[in-house]
Amino acid sequence: MEILVKPCGEFFTNCYILDRKIIIDPGVGAFEFVKEYAKNPIAIILTHGHFDHMWDSKKIKDYFQIPLYIHKEDEFFLRNDPFGFNPPKVEADVLLEEGKINIGNYEFLIRHFPGHTPGSITIETDKEMFSGDFIFDGSIGRVDFPYSDSNKMKESIKKFLQIPYDKRVLPGHGATTTIFKAKKFLPMWLKYI
Repeated sequence: MEILVKPCGEFFTNCYILDRKIIIDPGVGAFEFVKEYAKNPIAIILTHGHFDHMWDSKKIKDYFQIPLYIHKEDEFFLRNDPFGFNPPKVEADVLLEEGKINIGNYEFLIRHFPGHTPGSITIETDKEMFSGDFIFDGSIGRVDFPYSDSNKMKESIKKFLQIPYDKRVLPGHGATTTIFKAKKFLPMWLKYI
């Protein structure tokens, strides 16, 4: 699978394009990147609803006439930004839950990891996990934001630690890591939160 990535906006949010067809987390300024590199895209998937991950969703959705996917617990962010940045409002087409989904010829495993937001998810392919703001290289997503929940983050970390296999982890900000590498530092975060 070809994976293109560009850190977008002042928060350097990673926007990913998979096989030039699937767009993950199109934040501030992602439209031009997507317009240049996506070829007949078929879907936008958001790892969560924060403004820096969804800002250009409406522009991309309208331009390409493609559906927007987000976990059902984060759908409200698309209309109500608790940070006051007021990104363009957009409607979700598919509300996700945990489990496998098929989009075109692609199958993804959606895992629900609440904590950073109520509906934070990871998106897995055969070899990759797109972790949004749940897991970073050496860190985890913040739990001091509106609608964050430190107790749910602890439960999500414990759930993540049960994953028996390794994959490359592509986060919402910063460098890639792996599931096994993340497992080494996550117990420290469990104690810290």
